[in-house]
Amino acid sequence: MIDIEVVYALAQQQTLLALKVPAGSSVAQVLRLEAVVQQWPELDLAAMPVGIFGKVVDQPAERVVQAGERIEIYRPLLADPKEIRRLRAAKAARDRAKAGG
Repeated sequence: MIDIEVVYALAQQQTLLALKVPAGSSVAQVLRLEAVVQQWPELDLAAMPVGIFGKVVDQPAERVVQAGERIEIYRPLLADPKEIRRLRAAKAARDRAKAGG
């Protein structure tokens, strides 16, 4: 058995679950454990993006967790970062045009 952590953060609250799992467990197997499912019953853990220490895991069924690792369950983005930057740049251009013209 190895010690790992699973974490999920909302804007107001972060929940960390410390677990002992069999060595050789995949990320997907950990996310199907009863303790994890009970902790976050509202989440579709099979469909949510996950990572380990800030690095996205593209294939959770194949990625084996190591002792001491932290699986992070990521929330979906509320807005596309590229779209936010585009809107911010357009507003700045309008503001410059008003100030100069």
